[in-house]
Amino acid sequence: MNVGELSLERFAGRLAGEGVAIRWGPFVSRIVSKLPELAAPLHLLYADFPIEPPGGICDFHVCVRPRSLRLPWEEQQVEFLLDGVRVFQPVPRQSALTVFEWRLNWCVYALANNFLIYHAAVVERDGLSLLLPGHSGVGKSTLCAGLVTAGWRLLSDELALLNPDDGRLRPLARPISLKNQSIDLIKSIAPDGTFGPIATDTAKGRVAHMKPPTSSVRRAGQPAAPRLIVLPRFRRGAPLRLAPVPKTKAFFRLAETAVNYETHGEQGFLAMIRLIDASDCYELEYSSLDHAVAAMEDLVRSMSVERRCRTTTLPVMTC
Repeated sequence: MNVGELSLERFAGRLAGEGVAIRWGPFVSRIVSKLPELAAPLHLLYADFPIEPPGGICDFHVCVRPRSLRLPWEEQQVEFLLDGVRVFQPVPRQSALTVFEWRLNWCVYALANNFLIYHAAVVERDGLSLLLPGHSGVGKSTLCAGLVTAGWRLLSDELALLNPDDGRLRPLARPISLKNQSIDLIKSIAPDGTFGPIATDTAKGRVAHMKPPTSSVRRAGQPAAPRLIVLPRFRRGAPLRLAPVPKTKAFFRLAETAVNYETHGEQGFLAMIRLIDASDCYELEYSSLDHAVAAMEDLVRSMSVERRCRTTTLPVMTC
């Protein structure tokens, strides 16, 4: 059963009671909350995600509960609990959904050390996976949303999970986080997209979430082999620039975004080497999302042609 197969009323009732165990990629979270302003957007944004049967094993037991109920609503706060323990300070109630998403990311950062984790978006087209590493503010989530809107498969907009044993990327297709001007930009190019409420006055300004494509959620069990690493940077007014990057430089830039690189020791180093060796590496500077998406599509198209040429028995010149 998927979340969307429950009515909002039934979903909210289960959320407020025993909780709902939702599978997202390789993880299962049992979520408990009596907040109606959290139930509705979760029901909307996670409609395609499977619900695990009661009694199963969950990776994260999460509760989002209100505090200070005697205060006016706009002054109330909520707190996030993991396994019954409050791990962060309370936040304004109006930011409940945004904080919930950020805290789920933190659960992965802090606890999923079976993966080598990068602060990066991951998408895929024609069997070629594209890693977009970078810290907050470089434009990776906006570019990720633009590519997904253009038909790319979403693996993650925030967390790249690399299995150090087989060198493959595990999908984690959760709602895409958009901030400030990116919200209206993506809404303008995805008029049929589904978006959650906009939280204002968060630590990162205005934040909203875009529902992941149904097809991406359904393929959450299909890993992807790395093939492209593009280091994005949004710079207002800058002309489009896509240039190859030496693998040595790409290694150190990627290592800067690794959350638990040191935890994996030698295995993490070797996994990074394999990741870089398997990937073509580029830098991308852009101010126009349309131009950036077109550049990525042209790049993948040329790589697909090259790959077909390598495998055909005809001379390369016929391609």
